[in-house]
Amino acid sequence: MACGFLEMEILNTFWSISSSNEDIDISIQDVVDELSKNGMERAYTTIKTVMDRLVSKSILVRYKSGKKFFYKVTMDKREMALETLKEFTNNFFGGDTSAMVRFVERETVELLVK
Repeated sequence: MACGFLEMEILNTFWSISSSNEDIDISIQDVVDELSKNGMERAYTTIKTVMDRLVSKSILVRYKSGKKFFYKVTMDKREMALETLKEFTNNFFGGDTSAMVRFVERETVELLVK
């Protein structure tokens, strides 16, 4: 479920747009426009490709309404964070949550000292 930088920017855009209305239809152009407002200029085709990748990962769903395609996110930010944390813990700590917490505590202290 790992996501790259642009995938996360797109997901954050979805969560932002849909924060006031979960049922809103979100198009590729809506995402392109919202990213542009935040200073991230990307080609429509690039955003479409990344959104299609998120569909293949089952993080977004695509549906047609009239002649236009729209997308919805399949999990909220909290669910995504928990999934990512589980994956991180499994990949780096063999699923040992205690070891992951100790690592985060130790590294956080080192970051604060720097």
